[in-house]
Amino acid sequence: MDEHNFSLADNYINRELSLLKFNSRVLQQARDPSTPLLERLKFLCISCTNLDEFFEIRVGGVKQHIELNIANITADQTKPKDILNQIHHDASTLVKEQYRVFNEEILPELEEQNIHFIAREQWTHEQSAWLRRYFQDEVEPVLSPLGLDPAHPFPRIINKSLNFIVQLDGADAFGREGEFAVVQAPRSLTRLIHLPDELSQQQGDSYVFLSSVMHAFVNELFEGLKVLGCYQFRVTRNSDLFLDDEEIDDLMRALEGELASRRYGDSVRLEVADNCPNELITYLLEQFGLSEVDLYKVNGPVNLNRLSQTYDLVDRADLKYPPFNAGTSDRLSRGKNIFSLIRQNDILLHHPYQSFAPVINFVRQAAKDPKVLAIKQTLYRTGANSPIVDNLVEAARAGKEVTVVIELMARFDEAENILLANRLQKAGAHVVYGIVGKKTHGKMILVVRREENHLQRYAHFGTGNYHEKTARLYTDYGMFTSDVDLTSDAHELFMALTSFTKVPVLKNIIQAPFTLYKTLIKLIEKETDFARQGHEARIIVKVNALVEPQIIEALYRASAEGVKIQLIIRGICCLRPGLPGISENIEVRSIVGRFLEHTRVSYFHNNGDPKVYCSSADWMDRNFFRRVEISWPIKDFVIRKRIISELETYLKDNRQAWLLQADGNYSAPASFGKNAISAQQTLLNEHARIKI
Repeated sequence: MDEHNFSLADNYINRELSLLKFNSRVLQQARDPSTPLLERLKFLCISCTNLDEFFEIRVGGVKQHIELNIANITADQTKPKDILNQIHHDASTLVKEQYRVFNEEILPELEEQNIHFIAREQWTHEQSAWLRRYFQDEVEPVLSPLGLDPAHPFPRIINKSLNFIVQLDGADAFGREGEFAVVQAPRSLTRLIHLPDELSQQQGDSYVFLSSVMHAFVNELFEGLKVLGCYQFRVTRNSDLFLDDEEIDDLMRALEGELASRRYGDSVRLEVADNCPNELITYLLEQFGLSEVDLYKVNGPVNLNRLSQTYDLVDRADLKYPPFNAGTSDRLSRGKNIFSLIRQNDILLHHPYQSFAPVINFVRQAAKDPKVLAIKQTLYRTGANSPIVDNLVEAARAGKEVTVVIELMARFDEAENILLANRLQKAGAHVVYGIVGKKTHGKMILVVRREENHLQRYAHFGTGNYHEKTARLYTDYGMFTSDVDLTSDAHELFMALTSFTKVPVLKNIIQAPFTLYKTLIKLIEKETDFARQGHEARIIVKVNALVEPQIIEALYRASAEGVKIQLIIRGICCLRPGLPGISENIEVRSIVGRFLEHTRVSYFHNNGDPKVYCSSADWMDRNFFRRVEISWPIKDFVIRKRIISELETYLKDNRQAWLLQADGNYSAPASFGKNAISAQQTLLNEHARIKI
């Protein structure tokens, strides 16, 4: 098949535009009438949060490439300026749809359920009087309106904060004629104000936006002047952190210094109320050094994500997903010593369908067990109040050897991870920060226990973080094992992370940045050879993102030789399926539903002797070359058979599966009727129990 040029730019989808497509799929969940109403509101908010991060990180990077005149380095060969223009087009379409869904679908249905958001023009006299007192007592005392003149330049605006540009007429007590002022809403102020029941004109709950209250009474901040107009705006800033690897002598101190400046990075997006006059918009764009391509006009609150508070404020179980009890393995529920259970054979857990509690219990028992000598663990994201960390602290205080590899550069969790590192160090744990310039993203725990006359190792490997909360929201695999080769590999990996050593020679685990990429290429090529020889050949991959071009080219070559390739890619996918002679045998689907799909699994038919790997890594350049990742083989026949069966369940999904087309667009799920199959609901029914 050498006549095909698999590396042609047209064979690839731009990663930034693919990520925007994912956010569109999330937004479509807000329109699904079969999804409970408050969950639909949550999906709307998630799409907004995702878009914020997209601008903070991805658009920030594109703009830096433009400023530094860096040529495009992606496989699709799109120039950065062209990418930015296309982003503006696609993101503008997405934003308009977000506000249309909010105004025309979500709000009216909330009204029908007696959940009311009362606009200013709808306030009664009594409500207006109460809200004015609220403004005077709770809002005005913490405001610092800033008049703009030669002595008061335009203020530094915090990233993603709520602000108002106020147009004024007249002179103040000093004779200064004010034209513009900026009012910043402190983040300490709640964005949703719950009206007392006695003031509600309707049944249910009534809320007023803080922005509406500030609009209504902003004139009280400028006595003696006339307010000609007041308009919301929000600026998004580049929030990616830059650390010079060659200049760092203390990673934690360097990172702490960078975090302080994140709130005031370069501006990348301006959101303004759609009724804001053009002259004010032009003025704001000039202040932030932005142009029309960075402007987004909105028909409603400039930060819809603040509506996520509604989910917790409204106590309506009928408008939310039914709660469930995560299943527990029969073996793990017997209350036996977890180490004796793991010694019998490997144990696989699929979260959130199966409980995360055994993982916590594994560390808890290790902390309390006098036979346990050492605990080693990687931490990427754990949450502020982590029971895992509590048990590691207890183990360190008890005198056990506790070594924790904390990734300080976990995006947006850096400050939290610094606090965890300090807490663990105070308890006596050995805390290291992995490899400078290479994020430690692999998830593993290693426990060393003295048993009779020898030391026995136990390990846990995961596709996701050791985070109790996200373990109920993200789908992830976790596996316990006492397999000698796997636990020996884990030991070698921890040695490489904490000390100076040569490239570890591992028996079973494949790792980034050394062997993962090369091994995957070889596995794909081996499947290609089987197809070339006329044997059945099949690959199934489930990851969050597929970006790396050489991996994609290997998949193209495999497809061209007849390998059946089924990809389950939740988010970014730069591969184009269905290209004649190139990717006709490749199918790409994205599952978007109640849980965030996060498992990373690869299956190779291997001429009837299947190979299955679970991994912490997505198929992206950063995971292969700039991170420390692990991918472990599933050696147990029963577990391997189970994972393959669950992959097949995902491939049967016609309810929440979006199919990628060759043009980069996704076709909506095919079935909503009695023949609909949802992989997530199937697994929930199989493993978990709905609470009654």
